[in-house]
Amino acid sequence: MLLSLVILYLLVTIAIGLYAARRVKNTTDFAIAGRHLPLFMIVTTTFATWFGSETVLGIPAKFIDSGLGGVIEDPFGAGTCLILVGLFFAGKLYRMTLLTISDYYRERYGRLVEVACSLIIMLSYLGWVSAQVTALGLVFNVLSGGVVSISMGMVIGVLSILAYTLFGGMWSVAVTDFIQMIILVLGLALLAVFAGNMAGGADKVIEFAASKDLFRFWPEPSFKDMVFFLAAALTMMLGSIPQQDVFQRVMSANSVKSATRGPVIGGVAYILFAFVPMFLVASALLIMPETTAQLLKDDPQRVLPTLVLEKMPFVMQVMFFGALLSAIKSTASATLLAPSVTFTENIWRQFRPAGSDKANLRTMRITVLVFSAAVLAYSIRMQGTPIYELVSGAYQVPLVGAFVPLVCGLYWQRATTQGAVFAVLLGIGVWLAGLAMPWGEEFPAQLAGLLASLAGMVAGSLAPQWVSNVRTPHRPLAA
Repeated sequence: MLLSLVILYLLVTIAIGLYAARRVKNTTDFAIAGRHLPLFMIVTTTFATWFGSETVLGIPAKFIDSGLGGVIEDPFGAGTCLILVGLFFAGKLYRMTLLTISDYYRERYGRLVEVACSLIIMLSYLGWVSAQVTALGLVFNVLSGGVVSISMGMVIGVLSILAYTLFGGMWSVAVTDFIQMIILVLGLALLAVFAGNMAGGADKVIEFAASKDLFRFWPEPSFKDMVFFLAAALTMMLGSIPQQDVFQRVMSANSVKSATRGPVIGGVAYILFAFVPMFLVASALLIMPETTAQLLKDDPQRVLPTLVLEKMPFVMQVMFFGALLSAIKSTASATLLAPSVTFTENIWRQFRPAGSDKANLRTMRITVLVFSAAVLAYSIRMQGTPIYELVSGAYQVPLVGAFVPLVCGLYWQRATTQGAVFAVLLGIGVWLAGLAMPWGEEFPAQLAGLLASLAGMVAGSLAPQWVSNVRTPHRPLAA
């Protein structure tokens, strides 16, 4: 019965997404919903995009293992990213009326930097989308009692998301995000109340978490611990800023006010509500201590699904898996769409600059299909990797390669194309060296790459110019 209801829920969301797809007439509708979304939808779609499988399954597992300090990347870094986008980036980018974040790199630095940053941004989505696909496989595996394998569950999940994202783009994503966020918030909130009562009261859960030192936030006062803590915080806090999914939500707004306030409200809401899954997993330790202790050793990501299936009534099970699927599908649909739009607009158009808007829309849809297949293959290949690690690792690439050119281009007038090229090359090069060499165990590779990227931007911009800024006229957006 539970599995049947989950399948019915998937069919309903597909139907809603396909209904919203009727509003897609051109590439602007597909990529940024025609810039028509009001403030409340910008809030819901930014919140829903961030609140994915890592929030419901990955963060609780990491929290139990390492306390609050262990989840500095997500939710604290991730939520702060949205706040920073709203305060310092959304207004400037919205007024430029661009289709993708990579369009900005072309306008500011030329084609070379546009293509380089597009590839960096696209590559970073593999890990994030794979985390959602992995969670979908886990859900179907748990609900079927093992009859549906994790790999087959991944296939079913991807097809359900692809069904409406392929046709409706940002319109379908925004409408389904709005509905899924309501289900997510109500479902997890009711579960938290129910689990707290089962554990003896919310105060008992909080006391228990405090006794286990789970509220420990700051690391040990040693250079190594502090610098790795800082690097973890910056990975998603800054690495998520030069991302197409964030940019799409900003550019989909119907006004500057919505574009700037939406991410801030969404970011604050995300940080606060991310404590609910942490509360649930702490409750599980009180409700079923032996089972939870064993699951924490074998697969911490199964703690919450097991708690719900074994200890809660059927209604709570429906709410939990409805909320979990809402979280996964909202994030997965957004992260399938973003790299596909980037590829079409900033890579493919290099070869077909004179293509019609209808042809570009068709190419975007084909790219969504191809990228979905690639993500599915990658997810099956990476099966067994913790969801939290898949997500946090994905953002190191844009942090070291794309963040510095973006922020310097907006806020430093002397930034040049040569500086941006040096920033990309040095950032990526030093980061890769840190991953491959022993010094990366003593100093975080992503922080070294970020510092190298900043040094490259400053040195390259102030040095005599060897790399020219080759710009091309910006393509007007479709009406």
